[in-house]
Amino acid sequence: MSTAAVRDKRVSTLRGASLPKWSPWAIAAGSIAVGLGISLAAGLDSSIQWALMAAVLFVLGTYVIAARVEGRRQAKDRIATSLVWVCFLLAVIPLASLIWETVKRGVKVFDFYFLTHSMGVVADTETGGGIYHAILGTLEQVGLAAVIAVPVGVLTAVYLVEYGSGKLARSVTFFVDVMTGIPSIVAGLFVLSFWILILDMGYSGFAGSLALAILMMPVVVRSTEEMLKLVPNELREASLALGVPKWRTILKVVLPTSIGGITTGVMLSIARITGETAPMLLLVWGTNFINSNPFKDPQASLPLYIYQQYANSAGSGAAYDRAWAAALALIAFVMILNLVARGIARWKAPKTGR
Repeated sequence: MSTAAVRDKRVSTLRGASLPKWSPWAIAAGSIAVGLGISLAAGLDSSIQWALMAAVLFVLGTYVIAARVEGRRQAKDRIATSLVWVCFLLAVIPLASLIWETVKRGVKVFDFYFLTHSMGVVADTETGGGIYHAILGTLEQVGLAAVIAVPVGVLTAVYLVEYGSGKLARSVTFFVDVMTGIPSIVAGLFVLSFWILILDMGYSGFAGSLALAILMMPVVVRSTEEMLKLVPNELREASLALGVPKWRTILKVVLPTSIGGITTGVMLSIARITGETAPMLLLVWGTNFINSNPFKDPQASLPLYIYQQYANSAGSGAAYDRAWAAALALIAFVMILNLVARGIARWKAPKTGR
């Protein structure tokens, strides 16, 4: 084949035309309309079914139209982009639906009275009551868990990055990976068997904090370890070259440099343990009254309060409303922690000049 023929063949595969910017929206609208039409014709009642059909039609329609107008190469790029958008919507829609449903049902009784009163002598089937005792218990239990887990997790990460080598470091890394994936009920059963059954310390908020600390430690270790690895070795070498001891280099150079990422990881780990219910059910036991002492007697918590209101409601609408309002408070608490973590990360991020 001659060079001219090859050149002619190569040029003929390229298309000068391109789809307008509004074409994805038009294809999406057409896919939704066709999906609804197929659902109505087939008598499908589920909105999930027509939504999935619309997603498949959107991807296929994008490829067919782009292939006819722009060519197969550009069509492959567009179909990849379409798949990314479809997967994004599949992830976002259930989350948005969950938040909308929680807000819609939770605002019925979510007010200042609900936040500042406990259940006290209010029965689960009666109206009134609030979550003050549960908020107090959650704050104390999560705070104690953080006091236990954060120093242990940060120091473990410092050892793995700055000192760790050999079999011990590999063993610690392996067990941290294993602890990251253990179910929360396993941590609760461990504390139950050791702290309550063997040592006979009784049910308390502190027992729940021990289980939460076990769940929190591997997250703190992993996030802190990654942040410490991002610190340039040149900073360590410069400090050591000036005769500064290694421990002081870690304390004055390495940790301050990565404090923003470490704090973000700690806040995210706190948000991860705040909603745990299984350890609370086994160890804290729950109460309708205010108990400000986490080291003695059963104590309430938000996840446990939600479970108890649902389980003991006996079909009562008041209990269901309180459960949804408590879930809204829990989501708001976790959202605030995530926003604080992002704010700290931006505040501590290195400033780059323009």
